[in-house]
Amino acid sequence: MPGEFKDKIVVISGASRGIGRGIALAFAREGAQTVLASSSEQNLAAAAKAIGAEGPQPLTVAGDLRTLEACERLFNRVNERFRCCDVLVNNAGATRAGAFLDLPDAAWLDGFALKFLGCVRLTRLFWPLLKAAQGSVINIVGGAARTPDPEFLIGGSVNAAVANFSKGLSKLGNRDNVNVNVIHPGNTETERQQELHRQRAAALGRRSKSCAPRRSARATRVASANPRISPRWRCSCAPNVPGTSREPRSRSMAAARRAIIDIDFTG
Repeated sequence: MPGEFKDKIVVISGASRGIGRGIALAFAREGAQTVLASSSEQNLAAAAKAIGAEGPQPLTVAGDLRTLEACERLFNRVNERFRCCDVLVNNAGATRAGAFLDLPDAAWLDGFALKFLGCVRLTRLFWPLLKAAQGSVINIVGGAARTPDPEFLIGGSVNAAVANFSKGLSKLGNRDNVNVNVIHPGNTETERQQELHRQRAAALGRRSKSCAPRRSARATRVASANPRISPRWRCSCAPNVPGTSREPRSRSMAAARRAIIDIDFTG
């Protein structure tokens, strides 16, 4: 049965697996028309099949979002097909863990190219559509933005950059009536999490232990630009614009957050 996001256009990067796929599925179940972006056509096809069984059939766009060309291609497909974007979820990113002295420049550049520059470029491209729709930007970042460690310096640095960008962008969102949120997921059982465990173990000279499914995603925290929001779930968002209501748009952030909480991938 269609829910509160019926006929809304929701664009999710990094949507073929893990958290991104979970978020896309949650929006589809509420009736949203999702657009899935990822580098893998095969993974996108599998995700689209699963999500289409629960809601409207997604539009898929494959491309390397580390490049401006792929970001522009995604925007053009959405603009030509729908002329609208209600929610943009920037989730793509796969920074490496490892020992600091073993991480070459290429690993740093790759980390910033996808998660940071991909987020910046997609937000810039979609902003006019989001402004017209009084929509939402949801940036999926990570706790390392605030609690870095020496085996995840690239990820912590990139996450901090995205969080800072988002907090500044929320001020523009205040003027343009676009809600901007950051979600910092806790440990969530995905293939990505397993890979990070292996990389960290290698950096420390230890055997990698499987990350058993936990409900630790319930410890997700969201960085805040609005101290009035409960500290349990804090978000980086623009304050209410006089004469408008933020509530319909804040529900999109809540939907994404619920999707992360509900993820329990076991293989």
